[in-house]
Amino acid sequence: MKKTIALILLLLSFAASFAAEPAQFNVATYNIRLPASSDSVAGNGWQRRGKILAELAYFNDFDIFGTQEGYRFQLDDIAAVMPGYAYIGVGREDGKEGGEHSAIFYNTAMFDLLDSGNFWLAEDTTYPHLGWDAACVRICTWGKFRHKASGKEFIFMNLHMDHIGTVARNESARLVKRKIEEIGKELPAFVTGDFNVDQKSDAYATITGDGKLVDAFEASEFVFAPNGTFNGWYSDGFSNQRIDHIFVTPGIKVLKYGIITDTYRTVDGNEAALQAKDAPEIIRVKKATVRTPSDHFPVKAKIVLP
Repeated sequence: MKKTIALILLLLSFAASFAAEPAQFNVATYNIRLPASSDSVAGNGWQRRGKILAELAYFNDFDIFGTQEGYRFQLDDIAAVMPGYAYIGVGREDGKEGGEHSAIFYNTAMFDLLDSGNFWLAEDTTYPHLGWDAACVRICTWGKFRHKASGKEFIFMNLHMDHIGTVARNESARLVKRKIEEIGKELPAFVTGDFNVDQKSDAYATITGDGKLVDAFEASEFVFAPNGTFNGWYSDGFSNQRIDHIFVTPGIKVLKYGIITDTYRTVDGNEAALQAKDAPEIIRVKKATVRTPSDHFPVKAKIVLP
């Protein structure tokens, strides 16, 4: 009898271990750049780069990721390239489709969307208007998700802080932490976005100073960061400043963190042929323009929920 009970307990233990799938997935943030006419003149228009940007996200398995600056048609274009993905978010100008979005894309086969909402980065968070000393109306989109395989739930917030207002950035940082407490106090949380501040700024310290949010860069077991996150369309530029961040609540394990600096090539006319050295004679190489899909590089982290 004792042996039978012991065997049953052992089998139950094995069953429990197999049933509890680890909640491991990739999170990312990507400022996709609004559709500016000046970019088109310079050869960086959305019609050229949009598909490549979406393919980059899809190929690199961005399971759930925040985007910034996207207009509704840009978000729809991305969704069209990424089968099985949906997105949430509203335009910052009217709470509907007007202006830039801070949208969140997610793999519907991997996650259930349980709840979602938006709030403006301002003293009154309930409607579109300027907050503090901000130069632009700013919004944060959030979602409550369930990781299907494990059943674990989490909060995901995505925002774009103001590029001018120093008070607005600090107050926005405080606001987001308060909202985490309101929306999902007991749940692990992610905050992604273009924060318009680097890792040495006051607002960054406001976010991380009390330990309630941790920079995935600092928490990661492995870091690949060959550049900063803003490139300004310079494919040959370098910076060590990170203004696009992934913050996590303590307990979330960060296995890998990377700034993805992929580029692409365009050949627009009769570019000169280049000599292909040490290659088979069938190889033909033309001079091309090296371009980035956005003026920001995306940031990706592989995580495990606690």
